[in-house]
Amino acid sequence: MKMKRREFIKKSAVGAGGMLLGAGLVAAAEPDVTGHDPYALVPLGKTGLKFTRVCMGTGTHGGQRNSNQTRKGRDQLQQMIRTAYERGIRTYDMADLYGTHSYVAEALAGRPRDSYSLISKIWWMDGSLPEADRPEADVVVARFLKELKTDYIDLLLLHCVIAPDWPTQLRRQMDILSKLKAQGQIKALGVSCHSLGALEAAAAEPWVESVHTRINPYGMSMDGSAEEVVPVLKKIHAAGKGVIGMKIIGEGRLRNDEARRDESVKFALKLGCVDVLNVGFESATEIDDLAARVRKVPVA
Repeated sequence: MKMKRREFIKKSAVGAGGMLLGAGLVAAAEPDVTGHDPYALVPLGKTGLKFTRVCMGTGTHGGQRNSNQTRKGRDQLQQMIRTAYERGIRTYDMADLYGTHSYVAEALAGRPRDSYSLISKIWWMDGSLPEADRPEADVVVARFLKELKTDYIDLLLLHCVIAPDWPTQLRRQMDILSKLKAQGQIKALGVSCHSLGALEAAAAEPWVESVHTRINPYGMSMDGSAEEVVPVLKKIHAAGKGVIGMKIIGEGRLRNDEARRDESVKFALKLGCVDVLNVGFESATEIDDLAARVRKVPVA
């Protein structure tokens, strides 16, 4: 009898007796069927989009169009992207800042465009990119589409908004992006927030359809403590906006901490206001480890 692909992956991930996966990662026991499916398609707020519950990030410690992922080399990163796709991850998070557009485009070449979703971000501040010039959003998006070899981007964000009045500062770019969305070049728009004030502004701004937010129970690389951030995320989610959680593994600082890694995944999934977990995997082993931990968290 042929074994279904996901069943095979689950059994392979747990291994005989829960074998050591390396770098402090140990596969969990085979999950209860009531656990979350890491590869299920889930609604992103009211955008009409559905992303896989686990998203592959490509920008750990990113800047100047490099990241931990790109520093592994083109062949290794592209193989990891293809492995993620075969596992079931069909949502990929990128940014101009990370320089990962071409890696993802080449790795997914030949696969149906409607079988995966692309997220990218426009860097609008001075610094952190090789070029000093910051052209208008329409010029940037045209380049993104060429780099990604696609006719549209599923979710496009303004990257790293910090000031509480960012909607005023960036209104011109927001208006340009709205026109591009009306033309079908973008499916949904949003922001990646890097301060509590910016997060609160995103909750109130009608233009925002989805928010990237840093969330874990330990306040690691976050905009405030969990007690401060969570109420804002609940407000954002209640307004029908998508919520994509970043820094679930504390920007890698929980990589070798079994108990707190489990707790962080459980925390995000149980909040009820985080749609997608965006994790900057650096190996196929880490994909399997995170998936196993997601499956351990009961749905109800």
